[in-house]
Amino acid sequence: MDTIDPGPGPGAPALRKPGTGLFLALMLAALAAGFFIAWVDSRPNWDDTGITAGMIFLTAAFFGAIRPSRAFVWALAIGAWVPLFGIALRHNAGSLLALAVAFLGAYAGALAGRALARPGKK
Repeated sequence: MDTIDPGPGPGAPALRKPGTGLFLALMLAALAAGFFIAWVDSRPNWDDTGITAGMIFLTAAFFGAIRPSRAFVWALAIGAWVPLFGIALRHNAGSLLALAVAFLGAYAGALAGRALARPGKK
């Protein structure tokens, strides 16, 4: 007679894929960075779109280089905050361009991350 494994019992640690904890930590960091950039951009005396766009690009590129397979996620986690703040506070639909900057940065970082991960391969 075969016995069926009931799996982990109550109170046992949940089984998860390797790297899930790192991904969650990176996700929280990306969300926090995007929120901070959007918060600074929403300040009444802040009027420097170039610096905001540059910070979005560089932050998304950084996360894209760390985990190239998740570039789409990093772009949304970092770039979505500026349009959320811009549309909610100022009814500024033009702030959606921040998403384009975030996607450019995340995929540029992913490309660089993949290139650096395989030195010597062309």
